[in-house]
Amino acid sequence: MNADKELDTRGLNCPLPILKAKKALAEMESGQLLRVVATDPGSMRDFQAFARQTGNELVEQSKTGEEFVHMLKRR
Repeated sequence: MNADKELDTRGLNCPLPILKAKKALAEMESGQLLRVVATDPGSMRDFQAFARQTGNELVEQSKTGEEFVHMLKRR
């Protein structure tokens, strides 16, 4: 899955990955994909809640080693 924009939030803790994703999504067009890479384990549930609250679609989440990858589709 190819993202239109990628955001590296490695090393940042809640709520910074969410805040950076919110800012990035605001600059994107409807239907575009944002890929967020984080190292905060809490980001898994944080991005699920963020998607529910904002109406953006959480397309995919995965964990690779110490990294958590979140794919969001702009509403």
